[in-house]
Amino acid sequence: MIGTQKNNYVYVLTSSTIILYFFFAYFLERTQFYQFLGSYILLFGSFFYLLKYHFKNEQLLFNISILFRLVFLFATPNLSQDFYRFIWDGRMILEGLNPYLYLPENFINQHIYPVHEATALYNGMGELNGSHYTNYPPINQLCFLIAAIFSSKSILGSVVVLRLLIIFADIGIIYFGKKILELLKIPTATIFWYALNPFIIIELTGNLHFEPVMLLFFIWSLYLLFKQRWIWAAILLALSISVKLIPFLFLPLFFQWFIKQDFSKTINLKLPKINIKSLSSLIAFYTIVLGTTLLLFLPFYSTELINNYSNSVGLWFRNFEFNASFYYVFREIGYLFRGYNEIAVIGKIIPVLTILFVGFITFFRKNSNPKQLITAFLFALSFYYFTTTTMHPWYLASLILLSVFTKYRFPIVWSVTILLSYAAYSNEVYKENLWLVSLEYLIVYGYLIWELFFKTTLKLSTDAK
Repeated sequence: MIGTQKNNYVYVLTSSTIILYFFFAYFLERTQFYQFLGSYILLFGSFFYLLKYHFKNEQLLFNISILFRLVFLFATPNLSQDFYRFIWDGRMILEGLNPYLYLPENFINQHIYPVHEATALYNGMGELNGSHYTNYPPINQLCFLIAAIFSSKSILGSVVVLRLLIIFADIGIIYFGKKILELLKIPTATIFWYALNPFIIIELTGNLHFEPVMLLFFIWSLYLLFKQRWIWAAILLALSISVKLIPFLFLPLFFQWFIKQDFSKTINLKLPKINIKSLSSLIAFYTIVLGTTLLLFLPFYSTELINNYSNSVGLWFRNFEFNASFYYVFREIGYLFRGYNEIAVIGKIIPVLTILFVGFITFFRKNSNPKQLITAFLFALSFYYFTTTTMHPWYLASLILLSVFTKYRFPIVWSVTILLSYAAYSNEVYKENLWLVSLEYLIVYGYLIWELFFKTTLKLSTDAK
């Protein structure tokens, strides 16, 4: 009787959740912040209930995680404009044009339409996006090209193809995620902290951000690395970097994995002896990663590529501000003492601080076993996101997946509070509510501090009742 009642709850909850996702996919506008907030909270309530009471029923969790994603299949994203640029770039390649060399606005201003539905795509992506060179790496561009091949004349058709690629990538993440969890002796259902998370479903499947493709290659690479197949791991890591550049940040952290030395107890800078064979493997690993990445850019190479691409990536440090944490504090200090926005200066300092932090944990923290290594990835990326000038919601996906393999859950908490950043779109004129941004980060930092210093025991899974 209890089992039947429990199953009835699942059917009712799943049906209700599908209705909420359907509302998100086909009716919600990003200016409707309070509807967004209410629906989002209800979805997280459903998410936590399913994990709490059905944690051991992995087939159920897998089935509904895919079902929830399929709700979005024919929806045009209404919370992000980036997909218009994805489609534009893919169709440019299909027409034999290098997307790294041309600005969409130049074509439109000259009344030249190089791809089907050029005007609609340009209007959709917006003037800001259309006035900058593309910054999406080559494997990401391959995904855009696939959408163009299957649907070169329909925006909705392209959206469906892009979404299917993302859903297949998430299935791969579940598969390899479970394999890594088995190696770490963590319950394999823990992967559903990622796969069932409403933030992941809405931001990635719904809004067509390609973090799942990047993360698929990344955790596939980690799995092979943990199985001592580091050559193929290096190739897959390069594929991951060639979707999104973020994994490039992790390269120094592989040092201890190959060298197998504890530098944390080094005294007077007297370094322990390094095995030549281990060092040669490390160098070969880095060479394969960097060489494969460069090789993937080769089809797009031109003398203008490096300049256009570096300028486009640099904009994220020099010009853009959104949902930042410590940067906003530094900015206010700059206003106080200098009287104007110091983003040009602070934006140059942040990468340096990140490099120093990554260097510190590379040598002065143990990163020689799988769990230690993934935890190092988690905190390296967290440091970067805590200090960056621009923290778009979908960036958080990497932290959520990494946290699954560790004892830390602050990224899950952040996946709830980051919804407050959408208040910036609730007005006709874009404007952030810094009180809500402060609340978002106060909760995240509070939970992080508790996990680091006050939480003595942690259940790695939620016991089914």
